Amino acid sequence: MRDVLRSILALGFAALLVAVLAAILFISAGRRDLPFFWAYIYIYALLILANMLLIDRGLLRERIRIGFRSKDFCLHAVKPLAWAHFIGAGLDVGRYHWSDSVPPVLQTVALIGIALAGAGAIWAISVNRFFLPDVRIQEHRGHHVVTDGPYRYVRHPGYVGVLVWILLSGVALGSWLSVVPGILFALMIVWRAAKEDQFLHENLDGYLEYAARVRYRLLPGLW
Repeated sequence: MRDVLRSILALGFAALLVAVLAAILFISAGRRDLPFFWAYIYIYALLILANMLLIDRGLLRERIRIGFRSKDFCLHAVKPLAWAHFIGAGLDVGRYHWSDSVPPVLQTVALIGIALAGAGAIWAISVNRFFLPDVRIQEHRGHHVVTDGPYRYVRHPGYVGVLVWILLSGVALGSWLSVVPGILFALMIVWRAAKEDQFLHENLDGYLEYAARVRYRLLPGLW
């Protein structure tokens, strides 16, 4: 019964996230007849649902709990960038048309890229039961190096998914202007990945050996 209740709460939280995103986009735009906005929201909703179904239950509870109380600088720094990104897209595409000249074909390609990036991030989270927003060693949960799934190819595949998503997001929504805060968001994620990688090198048993086998943090052949 308790597990059922927790699942219901998790799904309710997911629905809230989708509703908030939709509200930000459509209130900023001042209109609802924006098919690419709807497609973006549907993809986001499907990925959120898949994540809720596939993620480890204990990890899900921890992520929701920490998400409200995290003191991590990067998590707080990217929030205004995310707000600027989505509000900017809404204002641009729906009201003022500053830079809403993205070709529909390119928007469609970007939406497909976002879906693939989100699926990759979910894959990373589903195989890593220690994938928390805060960077710390979870000794009480038996924290160890994860080498399965996408972790065989890069050391931080979850960040790869987030980077691809945010860099394509403005294009998918149809606003060149909203790409700018997306780029700043991406730079923060790269910085966060570097800091986390250094922390794990220094504090997680077995990470040095893992890093020697999997050489690249985010992009094979480059970094």
